[in-house]
Amino acid sequence: MSEQSRTLAVLGPTNTGKTHYAIERMLGYRTGIIGLPLRLLAREVYDKIVAVRGPSVVALVTGEERIVPERAQYWVCTVEAMPEGMGADFVAVDEIQLCADPERGHVFTDRLLRMRGLRETQFLGSHTMRQTIAALVPGVEFLSRARMSQLTYTGPRKIAKMPARSAIVGFSVENVYAMAELLRRQKGGAAVVMGALSPRTRNAQVELYQNGDVDYLVATDAIGMGLNLDINHVAFSSLSKFDGRRMRYLQPNELGQIAGRAGRGMNNGTFGVTGEAPDLDPELAEAIMEHRFAPIRKLEWRNARLQFGTTGALIASLEARPDHELLARAREADDLGALKSLAEHPDVMPRAIGGTAVKLLWDVCRIPDFRGISAAEHASLLERIYCDLTDYGRVPDDWLAQQVARIDRTDGDIDTLSKRLAYIRTWTYVAQRKGWLDDENHWRGATRAVEDRLSDALHGALTQRFVDRRTSVLLRRLKQKEAMVAEVNDQGDVTVEGEFVGRLEGFRFMQDRAAAGKEARTLQQASVAALAPHFHLKADRFYNAPDTEIDFTEQGGLLWGKEAVGKLTPGADPLKPQIVAFVDDEAGPDVAAKVQRRLQHYIDRRIATLFEPLLNIQRDETLNGLARGLGFRMVEAMGLIPRGEIADEVKALDQDARGALRKHGIRFGQFTVFLPLLLKPAPTRLRLVLWSLSQGMDEFPEAPPPGLVTVPARSDAPKGYFTMAGYRAAGDRAIRIDMLERLADMLRSEDTRGGFEAKPDMLSITGMTLEQFALLMQGLGYKAERAERAKVKPVDQAIAEAPADAAAATEAETPVADIVAEIPDEGVAPIAAEPVAETVVPAALDETPAEEVLPGESPEVAATELEVYYTFTWAPRANRPRGDRPAQGGRGPRGAQAGQPAEGDGDAAQKRDRPQRQGGKPRGKPGKGKPREPRDDQPKTYAAKPEKRNDRIDPDNPFAAALMGLRTKG
Repeated sequence: MSEQSRTLAVLGPTNTGKTHYAIERMLGYRTGIIGLPLRLLAREVYDKIVAVRGPSVVALVTGEERIVPERAQYWVCTVEAMPEGMGADFVAVDEIQLCADPERGHVFTDRLLRMRGLRETQFLGSHTMRQTIAALVPGVEFLSRARMSQLTYTGPRKIAKMPARSAIVGFSVENVYAMAELLRRQKGGAAVVMGALSPRTRNAQVELYQNGDVDYLVATDAIGMGLNLDINHVAFSSLSKFDGRRMRYLQPNELGQIAGRAGRGMNNGTFGVTGEAPDLDPELAEAIMEHRFAPIRKLEWRNARLQFGTTGALIASLEARPDHELLARAREADDLGALKSLAEHPDVMPRAIGGTAVKLLWDVCRIPDFRGISAAEHASLLERIYCDLTDYGRVPDDWLAQQVARIDRTDGDIDTLSKRLAYIRTWTYVAQRKGWLDDENHWRGATRAVEDRLSDALHGALTQRFVDRRTSVLLRRLKQKEAMVAEVNDQGDVTVEGEFVGRLEGFRFMQDRAAAGKEARTLQQASVAALAPHFHLKADRFYNAPDTEIDFTEQGGLLWGKEAVGKLTPGADPLKPQIVAFVDDEAGPDVAAKVQRRLQHYIDRRIATLFEPLLNIQRDETLNGLARGLGFRMVEAMGLIPRGEIADEVKALDQDARGALRKHGIRFGQFTVFLPLLLKPAPTRLRLVLWSLSQGMDEFPEAPPPGLVTVPARSDAPKGYFTMAGYRAAGDRAIRIDMLERLADMLRSEDTRGGFEAKPDMLSITGMTLEQFALLMQGLGYKAERAERAKVKPVDQAIAEAPADAAAATEAETPVADIVAEIPDEGVAPIAAEPVAETVVPAALDETPAEEVLPGESPEVAATELEVYYTFTWAPRANRPRGDRPAQGGRGPRGAQAGQPAEGDGDAAQKRDRPQRQGGKPRGKPGKGKPREPRDDQPKTYAAKPEKRNDRIDPDNPFAAALMGLRTKG
């Protein structure tokens, strides 16, 4: 070592610029070597130096990566991979306090004792190493550097309240993943940094954090080793960790090393605890803030002067004890454990003979157990590699290709990809060893390519699982207070800054249901800010939209196309409902008012159009007295009133009042007083909605399908439903009101006391079978008696089925024309002689053999076909249910028979001649002789009351007034 060589210990807490100072000093020399504690940090420093001097003069050497250009001047390495004996001008070892680390401390101690630069040597680390360095390194100079920013303890804090630009530290993979998942749900995501990640994956994750895609970082204690990140706050999720052998509490200096990552440059930083970590003791927190830690008094040491004569000698040299009081023999490391195991292996023992073979065995044993499998499995792999190297002088390409191909898969979850990365690191390490492979360059490139693919896949899996890009992007834009751009496609999907955030349904924003917690709030804030102009534009389009684009549902909803934009609510008048518009509060009061006005205009015009005949009654000022009262009753009932409810009012109407109401389309039916125009499907649908609103129903009954004459009479239907739907319940079916009135017109001509049968026209207008019609009639108060009789064949069918011989006989007769031609023309009309009656015997009977017909028997003939028929009679009042009684009940106000319309009550009665009256009495002038006796073949009826006068004037007759005058005058 040159006498001019300078040894410098640059000590101080984190964020003092020690590493940056060493890099500047190294670049001031022609050659230099810097050893760093992590390959992640080594890659970061390598990139910095390459950016300054170019890749042709910078080498990177780690256990799994080796980039060595021919003219390399500056070597960036992990501490374990620092080359010895190169004679570099400058040598630096970072984080020298790791000399006390139980697992790797002996490597750092060896560099402290043995690595020197020709002109300058630097040891970078904590003040805790000052005494030991002074005792072990002669002539060392100390340079203290002060922290450039302050560090403050803030105590416990929940992850949900963690400030932006925070790093949360965990000490197990499970803990890191759990916190990252929580941060994804509440904060939009987090980057994940662990020492086990490949440099490529780690750099990609760090980039997520550094460029602001996420504001949170979840990491292991790897960030305490010199990673320079923009961290404002560090939170410990635990104060203990597993060091490879046991769980132990972190030392104060270890906590200080990690906490010191908060604050960069002149920016102050804070640290605290979260999760299950207990609050720090005030004295410990103060020590971390002031960087006061107990000095390190013992360094881990392992003998570097190894004996390779035999495996036993090598093991003994590795287990040698130090000769200095500040040095302590390191615990047995993994490489020494593997050496002891292989030294006793029957396949290794005969091969590990001689210095070269023993040294090769030691090199193989130093392959790290990246896979983290059992010691026995790792030793088995090392045994295979060593045997191949000793037998063939290399690792066989075909076997290595199989191992690499099995790992080269990018499918699977995070854990699977992490395991494959750990496996490929083993073969990457093997490929870096000189002389172990036939084509080292090929396998270095191949294993590096596989690691890169797995690294990218792992980065993608980590990002997909722990980073919600949508939330992180929106949070960043909200924080920057920039105007965000929202886009809404034809399906209503809303994207903000290219990220899907939900759907715009009408004037309400339905955010993505997958979002929850902070993510949901972020989506809401970003969406509202970006959708404001869209709400106004859409409200303008809606206000100018035609009524044909708007519709109401049977549950009172209001639609614009397929989008729900409002609903109907009850008003002071059933025909004047109010509107509730579906508009988000964030859209603003102007949008809400515009939508509500447009919907109110729509429903008002809809009611005015569909209920125009009804509203005309309300506006007709010529109506007065009873007619005006009944007209208002019709308006209140929305055009349909069962006649039984207003029988007295109808009876009291004079001819003029009825005529005035008929001008508005009101029909006085036997069962219902109604407006036929309001029975159409559109008014019926709207009437049911308005009626349901006025009744305060939670669920509105739907209108029957249009075009059906009868529908099932549901027992659970609300009271009044069938009337509002334009039907009348009769038994198990409900019949449409207008068709019921047509049926009533037909029944007026029938003898309901003596009995009658259903006519084909009755079945036709109801669209029912005979059995269904019988049930309907029973529901209307009639009694139906079922019977059977011989079916009378139609004439055409009878002729078609006539015996063939009879037809032949007919054809054989002399044509009438020939007979007429033979009669002589004597000038008088001839009288034809009576034809001789002939008995025609059907061929079937005539040909029956006599022996087949026994005495007293007749030949077999076809069985008679029977048909079912019903006879309907009006059921006595006592025998029918109360609810089935007709509107007039018993005899009508003008003596009509029970169950039949009173004379003059039906509009149809005025359009045709009146049928015969009850009792079968024919119409005509009374008093002319005795009534004609009914024929024996007609049903006879009897009445208990005296016969009604036939000279009573029908008040519905348009000539009623004139007739009354004539009667008075006479």
